[in-house]
Amino acid sequence: MKRHLSLSDLPITALLWNLLVVYCAYTLCRVAFLALNWSLYAGTLTFGHTMELFGAGLLFDTPAILYTNAIILLMFLLPLHWKERAGYYRVARWIYTIVNSIAVYINLMDCVYFPFTGKRTTASVFAEFGNESTGEMLKIFGGQFLSHWYLVLLAALVTWAFWKLFRPSRDTKSCVSKTPDGGDAKSGISTYYIVQVLSLLVAIPLCIGAIRGGFTKATRPITISNANQYVNRPAETGIVLNTPFSIFRTLKKTPFVVPDYMSDEEAARLYTPLHQPADSAAFTPRNVVVLILESYSKQHIGFYNKTLRGGTYKGFTPFLDSLITSGAMTFRYSYANGRKSIEGMPSVLSSLPNFVEPLFLTPASLNAMSGLARELGENKGYTTAFFHGAQNGSMGFQAFARATGFQRYYGRDEFNADPNFHGDDDFDGTWAIWDEEFFQFFAEQLGTLHEPFMTALFSASSHDPFVVPEKYQGRFPQGERPLQQCIAYTDYALKRFFEAASKQPWFQNTLFVITADHVSQQIDPFYCTTLGNYCVPIILYAPGDTSLHGYDEERVVEQIDIMPTVLTYLHYDRPYIAFGQNMLGGNPDEGFALHWLPESSSYEYVWGDYALQFDGKQVTAAYAFRTDSTFSHNVLGTMPPATLDRMQRHMKSVIQQYMQRMTTDNLVIK
Repeated sequence: MKRHLSLSDLPITALLWNLLVVYCAYTLCRVAFLALNWSLYAGTLTFGHTMELFGAGLLFDTPAILYTNAIILLMFLLPLHWKERAGYYRVARWIYTIVNSIAVYINLMDCVYFPFTGKRTTASVFAEFGNESTGEMLKIFGGQFLSHWYLVLLAALVTWAFWKLFRPSRDTKSCVSKTPDGGDAKSGISTYYIVQVLSLLVAIPLCIGAIRGGFTKATRPITISNANQYVNRPAETGIVLNTPFSIFRTLKKTPFVVPDYMSDEEAARLYTPLHQPADSAAFTPRNVVVLILESYSKQHIGFYNKTLRGGTYKGFTPFLDSLITSGAMTFRYSYANGRKSIEGMPSVLSSLPNFVEPLFLTPASLNAMSGLARELGENKGYTTAFFHGAQNGSMGFQAFARATGFQRYYGRDEFNADPNFHGDDDFDGTWAIWDEEFFQFFAEQLGTLHEPFMTALFSASSHDPFVVPEKYQGRFPQGERPLQQCIAYTDYALKRFFEAASKQPWFQNTLFVITADHVSQQIDPFYCTTLGNYCVPIILYAPGDTSLHGYDEERVVEQIDIMPTVLTYLHYDRPYIAFGQNMLGGNPDEGFALHWLPESSSYEYVWGDYALQFDGKQVTAAYAFRTDSTFSHNVLGTMPPATLDRMQRHMKSVIQQYMQRMTTDNLVIK
């Protein structure tokens, strides 16, 4: 007897059931992972936090499941005519069982591999085992299968479950010959196609949002570093993540390769990121406030451009100009370490440069990392907090903050919850809370923190689409680029912040550090060179210390110098890892800058009077950057050989030690 087409007959219903089975399998793998690695977590995990980790794991399971089941999704959602589907779902069952079994197998393999690496397996495993023969690989895996037979048995049972629990769409040929009102099959066919098309149209944006980890423009695609947002210590990322996701998200990421430029001993003699206490002076518990301004290139700041653009040039930052000239310390040759926000954050707050790939898009993002927040929070009892006015979790900042030791995070959620402000009435409509209001919120919250504190704020308003609040339309100079009126607006927001902060008791005992994440919209030829594309301000301001004042026109400094400078200024008395140098040291020759040029896949190293460009094997160009501001003359063939040799050896030492520490998870003192 023919049946009427019902909800249970539709492909979308069967698809949801099949995906639910896969979610259960991933959760089972997570249980197995935790059980086999319990010794890594015993005594630190509570039941409540474990459930939080499992819940967070679903966010990372979803992209992995959607990636691996992409073909299944299409087979169930495409509105194909049922008469053409003889054997269709038998093929779907085979695909479903095979791809999901493989995902489960590699998940279970990491139950064994994780204790040796401290992180989920990523795509770098293909490079790690790329030189092994097939026989050697079979021997390795064969031995592991035998010693972990129980995991092999579990994998086999899961495969059997995939096959048995797979639900095909019902044979709709037997469901639509007559409708309840006596109509013919065409009515049922129409219903089938309508539901299929609607399901497909709804599924496409949902899948895209789920794979990216969110639906807003401010959301960066979720990656392995986002796991740090949910954990209390790095080892817990193994519970949150799954191996298929970790591999998918790192497939196109160039793995860090340790070059063999010199012996480890020689590299350490030329340069070391290990910083020892500089003197015996007592630690000074000053508050530390780091302000990271979006896209704040030096080009837009009047103080740095009096010579370049004439003494009458005003720029777009009257407040910053006045701060520099009235009581701050800054540098003529100061540079960023990257070209993106996610590259600037580790450099500014953790003294970790950006080489080859952004750190937080690579497997190394799961390394144990330190920074100003961890050094001062864990070792000196500081209250630490990170502020960013975008939706909590956006840009990966919350994950970074937690990974590097920040105890608290204040985002759009916390701003909206504060009754002293207007919530989303102050949202810019695209990215975040307007800088003026969020800076005032920042000042208010600093007054509630227990001293001493270390805080960082990342601004947002000087970002595309480059608009200012409606009430300020026409108030700020437009400039040559739309960005520049936003630069002026953020400068005004800074002025109001310092006005509010100066009235609070903690102000005089605070060191402020002001810099940018990266440059944007360069105009003058000086700023359009490879080096000019990294020109950002680094400003130190301590209202209670009149000795910290001046304009250094000799020393080369960069963002990674901020952490060691702050810790040295405080007379920090513990060893730590940082790739930068103290900017306030007595010898200007100690200063250097080293950054990655993505457009040419090469390094640029700045020291003394020269900037070298190095492709990883040889120096390809050299410029006398202090006198040749537009890089018009390649002086590689005429520069002093001793200087070239010194620069090459030091640069190679830095690169080699960075790559070595990244690949061996050796970024903190253990």
